[in-house]
Amino acid sequence: MEKAKASEPVEGQSLSQAEAPLMAHEKKQTQDQPKWSFSLNLACVGSSIGAALPVGYCTGVMNSPAVHMRSWCNETLIARYDLHLGASGLEWLWSAVVSIFLVGGAIGSMTGASTANRFGRRGCFYICGMLLALGAVCFAVCRLLVSVELLLLGRLLVGLAGGLVTAFMPMYHSELAALSQRSTLSPCCAMGLTAGVVVAQICSLQSLFGGADRWHIALSFFGLLVLLCYAPFRWYPESPKWLYIVKGRKEEARQQLQQLRGYSSDSAALQAELNEMELEASAKVEASGFMEVLRNPRLRLPLIIVCAFLGGQQLSGINAIFFYSVSIFRKAGLSTQAAEWANLGAGSLNLATSMVGPVLLERVNRRPLMLLSTFFCAVCLFLFAMMLYFIESFSWFAMGCIGCIFLYIFFFQFGVGPMPFFIGAELFEVSPRPAAMALGSVVYWVCNFIIGMAFPTLQNAWGALVFLPFSITCLLLFGLTKRYLPETRGRDPSEVAPLVADGFKSKVLRTRTASQSS
Repeated sequence: MEKAKASEPVEGQSLSQAEAPLMAHEKKQTQDQPKWSFSLNLACVGSSIGAALPVGYCTGVMNSPAVHMRSWCNETLIARYDLHLGASGLEWLWSAVVSIFLVGGAIGSMTGASTANRFGRRGCFYICGMLLALGAVCFAVCRLLVSVELLLLGRLLVGLAGGLVTAFMPMYHSELAALSQRSTLSPCCAMGLTAGVVVAQICSLQSLFGGADRWHIALSFFGLLVLLCYAPFRWYPESPKWLYIVKGRKEEARQQLQQLRGYSSDSAALQAELNEMELEASAKVEASGFMEVLRNPRLRLPLIIVCAFLGGQQLSGINAIFFYSVSIFRKAGLSTQAAEWANLGAGSLNLATSMVGPVLLERVNRRPLMLLSTFFCAVCLFLFAMMLYFIESFSWFAMGCIGCIFLYIFFFQFGVGPMPFFIGAELFEVSPRPAAMALGSVVYWVCNFIIGMAFPTLQNAWGALVFLPFSITCLLLFGLTKRYLPETRGRDPSEVAPLVADGFKSKVLRTRTASQSS
């Protein structure tokens, strides 16, 4: 007699008894799937709104109330120090107020690696909150205390926080998320920065807080978001990878993984993640400082990619476009107020497109998105420069310029906008990751500073043709992506790192392993 199959009920056994093992297996599989836990959602949403959004806010809040703030600075220096600045002196003072934020960003980025490794990703987030809160206080009281120094100090403090945010936050989100969740959470930092610019544009409208008597409220408004998001700080999780690999606190790492994923204590998936961490800890590259990362030939190509992407994002012209958009809208026939609202519309499009990012990154590979984004950004910038140069020749060129601005913003958020912030977390393993992302963040802030300082001068010298170098930058990013960027979606950094370990001889389009099909 043949043995009864396991899936068929034997004599004397009910159907429910026969199905019990199968149901138990399916239940265990469901339990082993990583869940979107409260802890994970709190960390990603709270850190994006509480740190990334305020940094974006401080980037965009200075434009609208600039006239009133410059006048206040001049009057304050006369009243307190009897210091009468000429037009050039006042221009230098205002340049200092604007640029000290970028200098702080570069300094904060340089300390990002050591801060993230010493105090942890959660500790780095806490330090950012303290800097942002102190900056908000400086902004709130500078007008009351009649102090230009407090205004400068506040800009420096929020700049330091901005440098830390761009250095650690994409890494924090990547290390909290399971592999299947990473694509959804990767663009959160970029979305927070973009949302901050839009919120700043709204709060700094002349009809709200951008007036002569209320600009200090506009500057400090982000402090409410900081207080709201840092109130539940005790429930924010630490990165399990930092606990396990960097600090060797393995039991704490296990507990954090259970909390983040919703795993049971005997979960096979939990043990698999711990085994992967153990393997990475035993084989980790010792490079953790700036010089070690710079000298390691195996890390050279991924470091170039990270720095080129972050620097290229700034040199692709996004800030210059927003700086110039109001005057373009006015040339198209819009009134000053209508141009201001149209500029807000451009910022809103930037935010709306960035919110599509998690959906796209979950379903579409990194390489085609970046190639599409860089190519069409280059085309839009070239057409924009040509139409702007010949804007007086054809009446419809003004509307064509507006169309190019909106199309550029649309394609920018497909790849050039969000991808540079998190690509380092997908190319580098845990040990060299903080230093590599900190170096990329330094390049980001330095290029931001260069654009802020050089663009007005180059605009006066070259006119509309100043946008052609931005178009060339996008083409160079297209070439770098085409030749050297490996596909990272659905891959662990330990699988990606060997693909770029041979420098410019790397075969990044190597056939993917079975992990691709999964």
